[in-house]
Amino acid sequence: MKADPQPTISTAELQQAVEQAVRRLQQGGLVAIPTETVYGLAADASNEQAVRRIFSAKGRPADHPLIVHLAAPSIAEASEINRSDAWFKLIAPWVRDLPEEAMRLVEAFWPGPLTLVLKKDKHVLSAVTGGQDTIALRSPDHPVAQALLQEFGGGLAAPSANRFGKVSPTRAADVSAEFSDQADLLILDGGDCTVGIESTIVDLSSGAPVLLRPGAITPEQIEQKTGVRVLAAGARADADTSTPRVSGSLKAHYAPNTPLRLYAAGAALDCISQYPDTKSHVALVVWESEQMRDPHVLGASHIQQVPIPEQSDLFASRLYRLLRDLDDHTWDLIVMPEPPMGQEWDGVRDRLQRACFGSGPPVSNHVSS
Repeated sequence: MKADPQPTISTAELQQAVEQAVRRLQQGGLVAIPTETVYGLAADASNEQAVRRIFSAKGRPADHPLIVHLAAPSIAEASEINRSDAWFKLIAPWVRDLPEEAMRLVEAFWPGPLTLVLKKDKHVLSAVTGGQDTIALRSPDHPVAQALLQEFGGGLAAPSANRFGKVSPTRAADVSAEFSDQADLLILDGGDCTVGIESTIVDLSSGAPVLLRPGAITPEQIEQKTGVRVLAAGARADADTSTPRVSGSLKAHYAPNTPLRLYAAGAALDCISQYPDTKSHVALVVWESEQMRDPHVLGASHIQQVPIPEQSDLFASRLYRLLRDLDDHTWDLIVMPEPPMGQEWDGVRDRLQRACFGSGPPVSNHVSS
């Protein structure tokens, strides 16, 4: 389960692959791109027909907004003007208001796994924003994605490169398997994603910053590094009317086809025993330090233990790969430990809770953990 490094690729090979991808994007096609979080299914954010191809390929609802990915300032740009002004120049065409707090977050965390929701400029396509007056922006921290964005010279709308509601891809092979019926899909292979879960999303479109989706960057880290205090979702008085819809906010999401359940500390076998109809083959995911050595403790040979790291960043980087690998086997049930409390675990806890709710065949999709 160790993450593979980015593939060894020569500068000439990378340039050739990027140029091919740029041509495809300019023609209105789709390209699967690597980022530090997950692989994205990218299209030219200024081409409405191309954007609609994303929704069609994924089976994504038309009112579910996309994140637009931007290039970081080039070395030349940053040397001509200060870095803050260079970022402002890149972001300004997409928004009609850029709060001072937003620029502090950009300067501290971009490029990186942080998405900012801001009031959109009038030229931004409604298809990108799900019909809302806000736009979600981020700059990915991945050399292949940045090389593509620099060469393309525009914004790329790019949700995760998987069927809507299913497990996000963190390897090029995952994308290929997900869209096996689309042989012409161009996939840029940038190795395994290092962060492994989607970006943190912060709303700065209506007053105080609010966390809309937890991720690798926590509110605590944001406040420590920038002094900007990010409120919890729903904390604003006008939350019901002003909170934008964002990617990954549906109750059922990131879901494997195999039923997935979470168990409290020390209650793994109790959790499994609640599902006697699926006891024949169970994947029991356990913390590395808590593997059960005695088969009699497990109570049955049909339960196979699968260790997972106890560090939040390693857990996150391996989560989707683990779910996909387990889903490829004939397990009847996957049970995983509930993540510990703490902001550093909120991202994976959020993904697992939504995955549980959406997991399994349609008849069991709405059985919560």
